[in-house]
Amino acid sequence: MCVFASGQTVYADEAAFLRSMAGTWSGKGIVKVRTTSPTVSVTCRFQANTTPQSLSLNGKCTSLAIFSRSISASLRATGSKYAGSYIGAGTGPAGLGGQRAGNTINLGVTWAKEVNGDRRAVMTIEKIGNSALRLTTIDTDPGTGRSVVTSRIDLRRG
Repeated sequence: MCVFASGQTVYADEAAFLRSMAGTWSGKGIVKVRTTSPTVSVTCRFQANTTPQSLSLNGKCTSLAIFSRSISASLRATGSKYAGSYIGAGTGPAGLGGQRAGNTINLGVTWAKEVNGDRRAVMTIEKIGNSALRLTTIDTDPGTGRSVVTSRIDLRRG
């Protein structure tokens, strides 16, 4: 555990985990604008910046001429708990909150406006080995009550 001059406590393993995610990431994935929408293939590129207690992801995902969206997430760690914001769903800034388990940050999403019948979803940021990240968002289909993967983006370092 480290204590900074500000009096903020940061756990060493959290700082190392965050530091390991810094860099440029690119890859492909799928996006569904709504749970009932068709799946769209996307190509994405992100820059991850970190401090011992924060992670910011800034990037863009595109799909031929159909889709181009800037995406960003900003998280602050307090121990293994995370809180922050996400921009990318087109509804305004969404709130994020959750914690890390192993190599995955599990986050609840609170959308700025109703999406798919409510304002809640789940997002994970999973570090896979030293050179891969998987960003996943899961929402509930209001018609069926089933969980639907609304985005899944697999990224590689570099």
